[in-house]
Amino acid sequence: MKTVSTEKSHGGVQGVYSHVSDTCGCEMTFAVFVPPQAAERPCPVVWYLSGLTCTHANVMEKGEYRRLAAELGLVVVCPDTSPRGDHVPDEAGNWQFGKGAGFYLDATEAPFAANYRMYSYVTEELPRLIEAEFPVDAGRQAIFGHSMGGHGALTIALKNPGRFRSCSAFAPICHPSVSEWSAPAFTKYLGPEESRWRAYDASLLIEDGHRFSEFLVDQGTADTFLEDGLRPEALRGACQEAGIPLTLRMQEGYGHSYFFISTFMEDHLRWHAERLGA
Repeated sequence: MKTVSTEKSHGGVQGVYSHVSDTCGCEMTFAVFVPPQAAERPCPVVWYLSGLTCTHANVMEKGEYRRLAAELGLVVVCPDTSPRGDHVPDEAGNWQFGKGAGFYLDATEAPFAANYRMYSYVTEELPRLIEAEFPVDAGRQAIFGHSMGGHGALTIALKNPGRFRSCSAFAPICHPSVSEWSAPAFTKYLGPEESRWRAYDASLLIEDGHRFSEFLVDQGTADTFLEDGLRPEALRGACQEAGIPLTLRMQEGYGHSYFFISTFMEDHLRWHAERLGA
């Protein structure tokens, strides 16, 4: 692991790091905020997954999480959204696919299968590195994210309910198999057989029997992607049918940007901290 930069913030340390990923076949960069309490004891870890076109830097620079994370004693890990590098296949000009748009899945189709393995990276390789290099309590983990990252958080929690004590999302893509954003990407990553897509669709995972203790979702009513891309009502219906508690808060007048996310970031961190015993 290589340290790219560190800065003191609210008594803790905001760092940016990189490493060569065997899973993604390239160098990957990620951010970690370590609160001051970590000098005395391992701290709970909260994973934040970013959305389309983003890197680790978007939430680090605009998410406004450090003050409260320092107060609550939470380590915050912010991975990248896709593999990077000149050798990584991409579609230049298509912001909904390729670099910046890994969708937190493991691609099965050539030429993408060699690098686009973000599900395994976020659930296996990066956690091993974080546990080895940072003062985290691996028995207390939470996950949340925005948009494509909200989709990732929901699907990862549903498939790993024993690892995470809590899961929340800002404006998640709730039913990506039918979303204008993600269905074309799923075809290229996973092939045309739609039954393969179910493993990365939160609404369909719930329909297929996957369960999680509860979800918190914030969605802006002025989000221009609400109807075609995000479809929170699909998640509401799936959770109701399965008996999964879902707090879906429709936030009047808010859009899709970090102005929205930063407004409710502290609500989510406090919600996770309660469930992590922080």
